[in-house]
Amino acid sequence: MQIQNGIEGSTGLHHLYVHIPFCPKICPYCSFYKEASDRNKTQAFLDALLLDLDRRLHEIPDCRLETIFFGGGTPSALSVKQLDFVLSGLRRRLDLSGLREWTLEMNPATVSLEKARMLRDFGVNRISMGVQSWDPAILSRLGRVHSAEQAERSFHILREAEFTNLNLDLIFGVPGQSLGTWEQTLKKTVGLAPEHISAYCLTIEEDTEFFRRFQSGELTQDGERDATLYEFTMGTLETAGYHQYEISNYAKAGYECLHNLAYWQGRNYLGVGPSAFSTIGERRWQNTPDTSRYIEQVLCAIEPINFQEHVTDRMRKAETIAFGLRTSIGVSESELTLWTNELKALRHEGYLEQWDARIRLTPKGRLVADSIAELFI
Repeated sequence: MQIQNGIEGSTGLHHLYVHIPFCPKICPYCSFYKEASDRNKTQAFLDALLLDLDRRLHEIPDCRLETIFFGGGTPSALSVKQLDFVLSGLRRRLDLSGLREWTLEMNPATVSLEKARMLRDFGVNRISMGVQSWDPAILSRLGRVHSAEQAERSFHILREAEFTNLNLDLIFGVPGQSLGTWEQTLKKTVGLAPEHISAYCLTIEEDTEFFRRFQSGELTQDGERDATLYEFTMGTLETAGYHQYEISNYAKAGYECLHNLAYWQGRNYLGVGPSAFSTIGERRWQNTPDTSRYIEQVLCAIEPINFQEHVTDRMRKAETIAFGLRTSIGVSESELTLWTNELKALRHEGYLEQWDARIRLTPKGRLVADSIAELFI
């Protein structure tokens, strides 16, 4: 794949994740760390974010970024002025001469032409927009604050701002969602011709409203239906010219997400902001998953760590295999020598296939990818 060039074999720190926790509304299915937007807390958070970055960069001698990813939360919930502040701060601190991809997640309800043009002028060249569905009933069930009409307007605004690399996030497996409803969502999405589509099966995670409703019996899951929707998704998007380069991700040629590929290939990455993970060398840590506490710790020169662990070579290799099998290029068979029994069993069940000198999941294997990953991690 074209996108592999320059990433395979890279050393040093080339990938930065920035977590913006604020959301205009808390969606009932979302398990990422987030909180309702609070204008009284935002500037203190942005100050702490840049201070945290300053300290981390002081510890990292070789930092020439290739990718930046602003996730959340809802990064686009920040105002134009707030975005200007944090993006200017990043540009002053970082060597961006080799930057290839700068992604920012946006909610369709927070898109404006002024904001989009400002992001483009700063060098943001990829937008990931959480549409999730084009069906009003499904949007309501998911607790989204935008309408289908608003999402379409936002897409065209981003095109007007000259973004040529757009991802649309979609969710299937929503309770009450039919194959016909999902087919219309895919058809509408393909018709807009984004460069990238992420289609995720809804998972009901702990610490969400959906989980509480699932426990009470109000919500149910249907694994057979979800498998049908997934197989339909793979076939529909492949036919439409989107290559499935990872379990949930489809792209036109040359538009695969470089930042996510870095994760899946086991590269070093730094995360700043509450709850953000980092893996650098043999150390992995997660920042404090509490915005107020994160601000307090950073301002008091206390490392804002919630969890950390030592990453051994075996752990790195196992994780690279688990994630690599989920991608279309798979992993080199030579990397699987420690897992020959697992490899033999998975091949026997038809979950793996040989591709050149590499091993990857078959379409059947993709249906149970999470269970297969657990065999290695």
